[in-house]
Amino acid sequence: MNLRITAGQRVFNVFNLAFLTAVGLLMFLPFLNIIAQSFSDSKAITSGSVGLLPVDFTIINYRYVFQDPTIWRAFGISVLITVCGTAINLFMTSTLAYPLSRPEYVGRKYVLLMVLFTMIFHAPLIPLFILVKNLHLMNSLWAVMLPSAISAFNFFVMRSFFMNIPSELIDSGRIDGCGEMRMIWSIILPLSKPAMATMGIYYAVYHWNSYTHALYFLNDRQMYPLQLKLREMINRDSLALDSSGSLFSEMLHMSPEGIKMATVIVATVPILLIYPFLQRYFIKGMMIGSIKS
Repeated sequence: MNLRITAGQRVFNVFNLAFLTAVGLLMFLPFLNIIAQSFSDSKAITSGSVGLLPVDFTIINYRYVFQDPTIWRAFGISVLITVCGTAINLFMTSTLAYPLSRPEYVGRKYVLLMVLFTMIFHAPLIPLFILVKNLHLMNSLWAVMLPSAISAFNFFVMRSFFMNIPSELIDSGRIDGCGEMRMIWSIILPLSKPAMATMGIYYAVYHWNSYTHALYFLNDRQMYPLQLKLREMINRDSLALDSSGSLFSEMLHMSPEGIKMATVIVATVPILLIYPFLQRYFIKGMMIGSIKS
C-alpha cells in the first residue's frame, strides 16, 4: 500500500535531514582536524594553520608513535583488557540474565530488585577502592576487568532478549533430553548472536576507552593501557626518549601536539574497525525489546 506524503511531512523530512547532517558534521569535523594535525608538519601545527586538511604532509608523527615501545606495550595491554574483559562481561551477564528471564525460577524478583538498585545507586569510589585492595587485586589487570563484570543496563537488555525466546523452544529441548547447560550452548546462545554482538560492542568500547579504573588501581607504569598512556602524553608537554636516550633526528619536523594527535588516531581506529563486522548483528540487537507479542 502506497502512503501519500503531505507537504508538511516533506518539509519535516528535509528539515530533519538537514539538522541530522549538521549534527553529524559537528561531531565529525573535530575528528577530521585531529587527523589533519597528525599528518602535518610541526611548524604548521604550532602556527595554528591546520584546518581540515594536512599542511606540509608528513608521516613522521606516526613513525614516532610506531617506533615507541611504550605505546606498543600500552596498545597490547588495552587489547588484552578489551578481549578478556568483554569475554568476562558477556559470560557473567548472560549467565545472570538467562535464569532471571525464565518464570520457573523462584525468587527472581528479589534478585532483579537488587540489580536495579545497583543501576540507580552506583558504588562510591572509596568503598570500591577498599574492596579491590582487600581482594588483593591492586596493581593487576583483574582490578580493571572484574569490578565492571556486569552492567545493570546491559543485563536488562539481554534479559529482555532471552524473555522473547519462545518457551516452547526451550520445552522441546528439555523433552529431547537437553540439560540446562546443553540447552544454553546449543539453543539459547546460537539464537542470541544479535544480543551478544550488541552487548559485546558496548562492553568492548567501554573497556577500550576506560582509563579511570586503571588510574585508580594500577601503580606500575609498565601496565598502563593505551588510554592512560595517551592521558600521560597529553599532560606531559614533551617528547619521549627512544631506547638510546636521544630524541629522533627528525625532531624538527615533529611537535608534541602532532604526536598526541597521531596517538589519538591509533587509539581510536582499532575499535572503529570492529563495527563493520558486527553491524548486522548490532542493528538487530538494537531492536531488542521494541516489539512485544
